[in-house]
Amino acid sequence: MLENNEQEPSGLTEIGKDCYAAIDLGSNSFHLVISRYDHGEFTVLDRQREVVRLAAGLDSENRLSDAVAERALLCLTQFSQLLRNLPPENIRAVGTNALRRLQSKNKFLERAETALGHSIEIIAGREEARLIYLGVSKWSARGDESRLVIDIGGGSTEIIAGKGDTALCRESLEVGCVVLSKQFFSDGKLTKKRFKKAVLAAELAIQPVVSEFRAHGWSQVIGCSGTMKSMALALIDGGLSKDGIHPDGLQTLLSQAIEAEHIDNLALPGVSKDRMPVFAGGLAILLALVDLFDIQEMSVSDIALREGVLYDLVGRSSSEDIRDTTVSAMLSRWAVDLRHGNKVRDTAIGMYQQIGVSWDIQDSLFESILGWSAQLHELGLQISHDRYNKHGAYLLANADMAGFARRDQLLLSALVMGHRRKFPLGLFEELPSNLVTPAKRVAVILRLSALLHRGRGVRHNTTIHAHAEGQQLKLKFRPGWLENNPLTEADLKQEQAWLKAIGIKLSFS
Repeated sequence: MLENNEQEPSGLTEIGKDCYAAIDLGSNSFHLVISRYDHGEFTVLDRQREVVRLAAGLDSENRLSDAVAERALLCLTQFSQLLRNLPPENIRAVGTNALRRLQSKNKFLERAETALGHSIEIIAGREEARLIYLGVSKWSARGDESRLVIDIGGGSTEIIAGKGDTALCRESLEVGCVVLSKQFFSDGKLTKKRFKKAVLAAELAIQPVVSEFRAHGWSQVIGCSGTMKSMALALIDGGLSKDGIHPDGLQTLLSQAIEAEHIDNLALPGVSKDRMPVFAGGLAILLALVDLFDIQEMSVSDIALREGVLYDLVGRSSSEDIRDTTVSAMLSRWAVDLRHGNKVRDTAIGMYQQIGVSWDIQDSLFESILGWSAQLHELGLQISHDRYNKHGAYLLANADMAGFARRDQLLLSALVMGHRRKFPLGLFEELPSNLVTPAKRVAVILRLSALLHRGRGVRHNTTIHAHAEGQQLKLKFRPGWLENNPLTEADLKQEQAWLKAIGIKLSFS
């Protein structure tokens, strides 16, 4: 069932801390790449690819068909075999447009994560664009040139303008080869009228961002992923191009498609059989892009999202985590009191380190999210002091946060919303089921840490001893401290009532 692009190397038995895996759950295909990182370079050990066509399995209400769901789960089960010997922290699985659109996604994600044996992050479109550009710039297009990078996926098209390693402008557009093929060529018929409508639909999606990208300019255009590769192969193997993609060759491909009248009659050298059902939609999008951006020449790269994920993983394991940069930028932009936020963070992390194991929240994700939420908990103060936690939560849920998966943003948002006053239980219940209990416990730590620093005074992490067991949490202060801080003692008594509503018994002495 799986398309294995390389022989399984004997080195797979020696996988260690320098090996990383990226899983790209795309709208058309699922991809897995395992690579070894050494001296700033990746060496690919194994690749796997399966055509799942997730986007084609979505109905008009974005519900996934049982057949496609089972196909996806079987693929993930097979992927899991290659991940068994990898350190869990060196694995990252990301879902794109089809999973973003999927209704009742939490239910499917739980089954998918069980099949894969690893958590799955659904990333926003602009985050997908960032990772695509990161992969292309780090892996195959090095140098300081200005470039336009385009990725036509199954459910969306990502366009990024950048210079060197820096993405300056990035967009994710709701038009992809699977979706467009389903909309205009579902029965396989290829006509001039249908192509005209498909190209127009693509142009309507792309046109609003053209002027913004043109303002940045570029010296080279790079297409990446399966659609671009199949177009280039059709042109080169068909004798229509010596290298890459050109407008004249695409017009010839369009004529050949119309003459064939049906996708089953269209024989294109270099284009695999599993790519043909979405070829027409991809061609229509590419024709629109070439026209609107006046592209005369486009080179094609095999590198795409998954390679960007690999480099992002390496950054997370070093001092170059893009998420830290994103949080720092938000703190600066919204003039958050960093000194106070760091005090709350220090207390929160100190408490977490005492009870993380007993409360079953000892995970790098929870520790990182707790630290960031402590720094960001006053984010909404620049909007209004009244319910500032609500304003901060809205910003975190809806901002473009580079490096953060959608799940992580929602978790951050819930923590900031729930750091004071009545506990927003409903908001936490909307998280994926495996996160609900840990998220509530992390929120309790944040609430108590913020409460203890209400007076914006000295830090408390060296004077608090925390003990957790089940739904009980006990805090112990040094002798005389509570008597000298009566407001904090009153706040803790109020907190007892609020936490009782979510089943947590707080005691202190």
